[in-house]
Amino acid sequence: MTAERETSRSIDDTAADWIARLDRGPLSEEENQAFEAWLRGDPRRRGALLRADAVAMLSESAQALGPQFDPRQFAAGEKPRGVSRRKLIAVIGTGGTIAALAGLGFSLPAAAITTGLGEVRLVTLDDGSTVMLNTQTSVKVHYGASERRVELLYGEAFFTILQDARRPFFVEVTGARLRASQANFRVRKLAGKPIDVLVDQGDLELRAARLPAPLAIPASSRVILPPNLGPAALPATQPIAPDLVSRELAWREGKIAFEGEPLDQAAAAFARYSRTRIEIRDAELAREPVAGLFSASDPVGFSRAVARLFDAEIEQRGDVVVLSRRQP
Repeated sequence: MTAERETSRSIDDTAADWIARLDRGPLSEEENQAFEAWLRGDPRRRGALLRADAVAMLSESAQALGPQFDPRQFAAGEKPRGVSRRKLIAVIGTGGTIAALAGLGFSLPAAAITTGLGEVRLVTLDDGSTVMLNTQTSVKVHYGASERRVELLYGEAFFTILQDARRPFFVEVTGARLRASQANFRVRKLAGKPIDVLVDQGDLELRAARLPAPLAIPASSRVILPPNLGPAALPATQPIAPDLVSRELAWREGKIAFEGEPLDQAAAAFARYSRTRIEIRDAELAREPVAGLFSASDPVGFSRAVARLFDAEIEQRGDVVVLSRRQP
């Protein structure tokens, strides 16, 4: 027998109770474990928690909430002209939550999320949709009453979008806008390279000011956006095989997949994830094709495997791993 799904009302009630407990003081170890277990459940709980926290900020007694506090009694009051910046609920686990507060009558500035070198982060949005950020990636999240929108400033992100009939989902990247209803897709924006869009499941619609009409991007396809996107340079949709999708998205599992790329290109891929650089001293060795699945955080292990495969020498000098052909 399956468990009965929680109603939105019951989730909101529980969230309000947790806000009251948190405002009274630090949780005990037992309470903290219960709180984290509750958050790990239904994805709607994170959004409900932040909504309850925002409503609590509207009350003059928010600094001394008691067990009888009911934030719903403040929801029907006059809309505030401003909101003080009170610390929100801490991020729990591997993901964060961005609140959609438009329904409460006010909005917050765009929330920026950035990953560092070698960091991969999963962010759960208010509606249960998720964004997984690859290494050295930055996005801004804008959630409002009429649309959900994420700006990809730089890097690479994988989106899992849940359907919302009232609010379409958009990803904005350098003059282009991708519209999604319910889809899984990746957008990559790296310095010096064209924007790369890969759709795993669902459908996307590409819109740009210089395009004569929206471009449909179906599932299992890829589009490379030219820098001079417009009527004279329309992007071509390329169908892709499932194995290529898996290789392109291997970074979500902390891996890098190669299928015949030259060694110098593989070395550049590792440089995105680690301060340890792979330097190839021999031009012929740099052109050797590489295939396999490797840990993105282990450039030294990759270099050792390459050295064995191509009978090369390896030397580590601080943060640099040097590969060269063996001397006769």
